[in-house]
Amino acid sequence: MQITARRFFVKTGLTALAASALPLYSEPSRDQPRLGVVVDVADAESPDKAIAKVKAFGLPCCQVQVGMAPASLAEPLKAALAKYRVEATAVMTLGPGKMVWDFYQGPLTIGIIPPQTRTARMDALKRASDLAKLCDIKAVHTHCGFIPENPNDSLYADSVKAIQEVASHCKANGQTFLMETGQETPVTLLRAIQDTGLDNVGVNLDTANLILYGKGDPVAALDVVGKYVRGLHAKDGLYPTDPKNLGEEVAIGKGKVDFPQVMRKLHALHYRGPITIEREISGPRQEDDIRASIAYLRRLIDSTYTAA
Repeated sequence: MQITARRFFVKTGLTALAASALPLYSEPSRDQPRLGVVVDVADAESPDKAIAKVKAFGLPCCQVQVGMAPASLAEPLKAALAKYRVEATAVMTLGPGKMVWDFYQGPLTIGIIPPQTRTARMDALKRASDLAKLCDIKAVHTHCGFIPENPNDSLYADSVKAIQEVASHCKANGQTFLMETGQETPVTLLRAIQDTGLDNVGVNLDTANLILYGKGDPVAALDVVGKYVRGLHAKDGLYPTDPKNLGEEVAIGKGKVDFPQVMRKLHALHYRGPITIEREISGPRQEDDIRASIAYLRRLIDSTYTAA
């Protein structure tokens, strides 16, 4: 989850045409993670269309981007989820204001770390939590931003307080607050989670973002924050080679994520939560890449979780 206005949406050895010819999805056993996809339902006109897209992929769940999370979104979103029998595993919002996804302006503009936009974005996250409660969705998810690596930095203490406040609001609504990986090293993320002192703060592990930001890799990250992982974005990417800009997000199988090893680690951690596909492009290629990802990940989950 990153990129501006947020169009959400393996070595696979499969062409898009071959992948589309395969059965898309069969409901996993209770002992396996379930596959989903990220969709945007940011206005009252879009939930039915977005959730229908999840159903068309043959997937049982999704994460939903809810924009500024107006209360008016609750009824159409809840109706669409019921109509298509799809579970929303988390709501996502970044809140208002300019966000620049690079290494120079990013620390000043992303998440609830920058002081000038912090209050408005915390308010948006609280609205998202209230919306999620109306729709019986059990997690709220965001990029907190570039959490300072130095715990002695005064901005670090302020960041922890902001996370505590939002997570406490989520806790009162019976929800987990998920912090997405990417802008900080895994050990900094771990420190921030533990320093909140709350038991409902978890991790949405984006398999590509640690690579895109040059902060690590998802396999090693699971050694650090694995026990806190409550959600996962299946996404691939390349390391940054320009010190001003993030690495490039690519289709699963075209980047540096070792998905078989990620899956083995998840299995060892007894992870049974959602694995949500995110492909941050638009148009027919996005759909083709998602379908190829579904085919690949389904086979990988089956082989990993039935091998033991």
